[in-house]
Amino acid sequence: MGFKRFRGRSLAALIATLALLVAACSPAASAAPTTAGTSAGATTQASAGATTQASGGKIGGSVSFLGVWGGSELDSFNATLAPFEAATGITVKYVGTRDISAVLAAGAASGQLPDIATPNVGELNEFSASGVIKPLDGVIDLATYKADTTPGLVDLGTVGGKLTGIFDRASIKGLIWYDPKVYTGGVPTSWDDLQAKATAAATAAGATTKPWCVGLENGAASGWPGTDWIEDFVLRQAGPDVFDKWVAGTQKWSSPEIKAAFQSFGKVVADANVFGGSKNVLATGFDVAGNPLFTSPPGCIFHHQASFITDFFVKQGGAKPGDYNFFPFPDINPTYAGAVEGAGDLISMFNDTPQAEALMKYLTTAAAQSIWVGRGGALAPNKNVTNYPDDVSKREAAILANAKIFRFDASDSMPAAMNASFFTALLTFTKDQSQLDSILSNLDTVQISSYPTTTPSPAPSPSGSATP
Repeated sequence: MGFKRFRGRSLAALIATLALLVAACSPAASAAPTTAGTSAGATTQASAGATTQASGGKIGGSVSFLGVWGGSELDSFNATLAPFEAATGITVKYVGTRDISAVLAAGAASGQLPDIATPNVGELNEFSASGVIKPLDGVIDLATYKADTTPGLVDLGTVGGKLTGIFDRASIKGLIWYDPKVYTGGVPTSWDDLQAKATAAATAAGATTKPWCVGLENGAASGWPGTDWIEDFVLRQAGPDVFDKWVAGTQKWSSPEIKAAFQSFGKVVADANVFGGSKNVLATGFDVAGNPLFTSPPGCIFHHQASFITDFFVKQGGAKPGDYNFFPFPDINPTYAGAVEGAGDLISMFNDTPQAEALMKYLTTAAAQSIWVGRGGALAPNKNVTNYPDDVSKREAAILANAKIFRFDASDSMPAAMNASFFTALLTFTKDQSQLDSILSNLDTVQISSYPTTTPSPAPSPSGSATP
């Protein structure tokens, strides 16, 4: 997925969100305050005939959906749902929260769960093993789904030999964004070359321009953009084997490999290298962090973010197509050249109803996924989707297709407590890098307690090519 989720929340907030879910699940309930579907009034590219066939025809009723999307992302999800609701007569009652992990955990404990929700990979493993998530083997045509979908994403949604999660969109992590009117130095050949080019371009742009723009703020989920940085460094410095051990809980955080990744990120967010200094990094939202690329004079030369960020460049940064471009995160250790980290939004069924089954079927289709892709800011797991709206998104899809080494987002694959501590660690480290050793020691302690020894660790991310 584009965003990561925070696992800590106040009891009052949890109760409030669960109350919305209970209301959404009630047959007599009205739509939740943040709803998706026909209210968007969006035109789509999916035909009513294809949608009706994919989802099973006129059914009626409602389905409750707990997700992480808001703003322009929710607009795109609304547009995706519009033909489904029109064709089936089903109302999708959506509740959005960035604290979804805590809400799901509380809902699993109380038995109050939505029909459908968006867990991460670690939660998928945990909830599938306990039977909270319902298998989809009898809901979705598995042969068609496997033929149409990126193999690595099929594997990630399969637990204990059963499909329990589908992906409706994907993203490429570790892209380096820039304004081509400001940066004209070409694609760096290495991480050292990138740093040199960033410094030179910042110097040329003016006294107030810095090499990097970074923003870690996202409410309760603050810190997640920093975890993407660490993951990119681990994958490219230490390689996929260390990455997999780290995700599985057998690579200590205090090991030289993980410590080196934190130190590399520390150089990026040092006051001399980042727009506004480290305090600004902590206070700046991830969604607006790249906007100084487009100011005059520019606030920074480069911004590190996943492929979904273009939607925010346009809708919040005022950029237009042609104002932004990217190159992939450069290789660091030549042994691991061509490594790519990706992410995606998992969708699982928690209550097996005709309405939930119909929506799950629909969301796997090219007709559904082409709607979000056509609006920008998403890559489609379904390989039959080809309506990428611009050269930037086509190039992003090609990177995913040609990845020599592919790994799924690390923190989203870790257990709940580990993920939450990772978020917090990035905030603490950015504020005071001298605390690194104690930060890593604390993460080692969390690792020991959060990975059970009697059940399998979260599945490592699949390697190899992943064709969108």
